[in-house]
Amino acid sequence: MDSIRVVDVVDDEAFQFVPPCADPGFDHRTCDFWEDADRGSKAARLAWLQPAGPSPTRAAGLPTRSANPFLADLEARGAPKANPFATSRPNPFLTPGEEDDAPAVNPFAPPPRERPTVDPGAPRKLQLLARGMGVVGSYAKVLLRGDVPAAYAQFGPLSAYPRAQRTRDLYPSLPDSPLPAVITCIASTAEARHLGLARRLVEVVCEDLEGRGFAAVETYPEAGAKPDATSAATPMFWETLGFYRAIDDARFPVMRREFT
Repeated sequence: MDSIRVVDVVDDEAFQFVPPCADPGFDHRTCDFWEDADRGSKAARLAWLQPAGPSPTRAAGLPTRSANPFLADLEARGAPKANPFATSRPNPFLTPGEEDDAPAVNPFAPPPRERPTVDPGAPRKLQLLARGMGVVGSYAKVLLRGDVPAAYAQFGPLSAYPRAQRTRDLYPSLPDSPLPAVITCIASTAEARHLGLARRLVEVVCEDLEGRGFAAVETYPEAGAKPDATSAATPMFWETLGFYRAIDDARFPVMRREFT
């Protein structure tokens, strides 16, 4: 039997394990549907999988446009930009060798803790998943069967997923305190279907979220959606995992599980 292990998607090495969706029109690796309530998409965008390049710079020798419309005429005439009220004198409160733009250090406070981050050139989706690093933990996990990705889950605090918050806003009867964590995506690869691996991954995610101090978790499936087109499985799937219908809507129910 193949060994099973679960990895947190917190760096580029783990991000490479994120499997593509069973429907080639969608892609977990480029989806920002839940992170962007207005313009988010589940679409496969190959360009997002490329390392982010440096910001484009203006060609040398070309004038820059002023952000202040009242200065445009002066700049066009080559007016001097020097501030007559500025001074070139050094800051008299600095100790010798200290730079004026250096960050202030409080000698009575412990040094700030360095938080884990991803490379600024990392794929956009990895940067989205890394927002919770050093604060609440990872936002995604991949279940590996042997060394082959078999299931994927995305989750985290409600504040990380504006579309989930917008869904909750439709149902005032949902409890607001304490706010739940959310599982926005659970999916198996086509080859790993009907093996119970997605359920196994959800249990790992729930155990993790409970360990982070959450009292409940919610998910927002679309009833009647095709298996390859939904990011949140079916209501029946969640009911087998101890979730109940907090909102029994015919098309967009809210599934909730309380942690004890």
